[in-house]
Amino acid sequence: MSASPPPPEEDAVPLAVAVAGNDRVLAAAHHIVKSLATSKNAADDMIRILSGFDYRFSNITSDLFHSTSPSRSRSPSDADADPEAPSLADFDEAARLIHLWDTTPEALVFEAPEDDAANYLAAVDVAVDHLAAGGAAAASGRAGVAVQLAMARLEDELRHLMLHHAVPLDASGLYCSLRRLSLESMDDLDTSSEFDPTTPHSQEGAPDTARSASLVGNPFDDQLFDLVRPDAVDELRAIAERMGRAGYASELVQVYCGIRRDLLDECLTVLGVERLSIDEVQRVEWKQLNDKMKKWVHGVKTVVRSLLTGERRLCDQVLAVSDELRDECFVESTKVCIMQILNFGDAVAVCPRSPEKVSRILDMYEALAEVIPELKELYYGTPGDDVICDLEGVLGRLGDAVKGNLLEFGKVLQQESSRRPMMAGEIHPITRYVMNYLRLLVVYSDTLDKLLDEDAAGDADHNASNGGADDDEEYLKSLTPLGHRLVKLMSYLEANLEEKSKLYEDGALQCIFSMNNTLYIVQKVKDSELRRILGDHWTRRRRGKIRQNSKSYLRISWTKVLSYLKDDGHGSGSVSLGNSSSRVKEKFKNFNFAFDEIYRSQTLWKVPDPQLREELKISISENVIPAYRAFLGRYGSLVDNGRSSGKYIKYTPEDLENQLSDLFEGSLGSANHSRRRL
Repeated sequence: MSASPPPPEEDAVPLAVAVAGNDRVLAAAHHIVKSLATSKNAADDMIRILSGFDYRFSNITSDLFHSTSPSRSRSPSDADADPEAPSLADFDEAARLIHLWDTTPEALVFEAPEDDAANYLAAVDVAVDHLAAGGAAAASGRAGVAVQLAMARLEDELRHLMLHHAVPLDASGLYCSLRRLSLESMDDLDTSSEFDPTTPHSQEGAPDTARSASLVGNPFDDQLFDLVRPDAVDELRAIAERMGRAGYASELVQVYCGIRRDLLDECLTVLGVERLSIDEVQRVEWKQLNDKMKKWVHGVKTVVRSLLTGERRLCDQVLAVSDELRDECFVESTKVCIMQILNFGDAVAVCPRSPEKVSRILDMYEALAEVIPELKELYYGTPGDDVICDLEGVLGRLGDAVKGNLLEFGKVLQQESSRRPMMAGEIHPITRYVMNYLRLLVVYSDTLDKLLDEDAAGDADHNASNGGADDDEEYLKSLTPLGHRLVKLMSYLEANLEEKSKLYEDGALQCIFSMNNTLYIVQKVKDSELRRILGDHWTRRRRGKIRQNSKSYLRISWTKVLSYLKDDGHGSGSVSLGNSSSRVKEKFKNFNFAFDEIYRSQTLWKVPDPQLREELKISISENVIPAYRAFLGRYGSLVDNGRSSGKYIKYTPEDLENQLSDLFEGSLGSANHSRRRL
């Protein structure tokens, strides 16, 4: 069977023409979709519409935008791996998209649908790759123009994203937190006020407890803020990568750092860390400066542990394109913030010396010392070296300010010479002030031991050479650097009180004054960390001084009174009865007068401590009552026979006991009441 003949040649021509015609129609549709569609979504929509007219258009695939797909975004490493250079057709499409967006400057790429943003970034990649490859597009200048337009837009997009997606600091919550901590701090201590030895300080604060409360810390301290909303970070990183690759790192740094710097400045304002010059700080009154220093302490911890830590994390996330760029931007973004913090610390460090500033400066010193290790982890590398050096410099100057103000405090104690005695012999305001001050210093014992370490030997030598009560060599060797300084300051206080006791003409009142103040000092030492630092050796010496003053008081006040009750032979056979009776009456009369004088004056004297007051009354009773009872029993009969015996024997032993119970109460009413009983 013979094969079929081939079809006539002329029959094949129309089929070829038809095939070619179909190709041209599909190519035309392909070109229309590719030219008019601005995104993959738009291309898909157009393909569906054309397919409704003719099923053949469904063969147009949706990969028209393969050249601008994010999966084809190029980086220098991709170009090295891909031996094919980017095609001119790809660049034409990319340039067209870049120019299209440039005609609508009010529109924002990253507020458009996600695919539009991805396509734009892909177009930027193509333009940057062509410019880097140095092909025809680069030679003609078209690639440079496209990149320049793209970078201008990305710069605007970066600025908008950083401002629009910045997370504001919760000012109200943070303020409430700082306020609560302020109320729990040591504001109730009288050492926060200016030193005035003539003004009584009624507050008996407990600095150890208050300090422990303040160390609970700011609840914002360790909270990591998202400084920029997380959903914007990827977009910011995409922009930063392309600006860095395109050689626009300086523009990137300028925009990024400028915006972050301003936002950090606003955060400092929320935290109450003001921008003040040295002159402005020195002109601020102490009360206002004290508040600013407290805010600085809380603020520096929050800045480092929340804001700067968050800033470092943001830099690492957004500027991953370059380690050098990342470190540079972090330092530049935060430098003004750090300098504002350091400038205030420097200004405080050079302020005129004043004792009341020590605790606040110590707070600042400890806060800065606490965060410097954390700052070293943030400011690593060469760009951060200068920042760390500045931080350590301010820390050193704050430490010097602490030592300088402590020296000033010692001078104040030595030079204070108020001449107004406490009328009742009670505790002097300077004693209250100094002891509360020293108790507060002990709270900072670890810090002060470090700061005073180099001065400790000199202090010990000074105390030993002065031959004071604490010149026991072994005892001095056992003291810490702070212990040496405390002993020195205590010696200044005790010398000052010794001089003030001499303002009393009555020697007995001098003893009462010394006992009151020494006991107050001992109690403050016993009830605080001072006891641990000074030791029992120091306390025992002061208690011995109290006992010595008690004996001196009894001798000065009651020796003369008791002399009238001495048995000097009245009623003996060698002396006439009438003469003996006369002398006994005289003794009773003198005793009554002397006792009444003591009663009138010493009921107005004040011994605040109940235990010391009772011990003094018991000592007096043990000396006076038995002597009076014995004298009355032996010689009372010589007076009772007369018509006016009550004139001479005014008191029974029980009456005297009651009278003595009124002593040292510091009450005029008690004295008047006692007089009416006489």
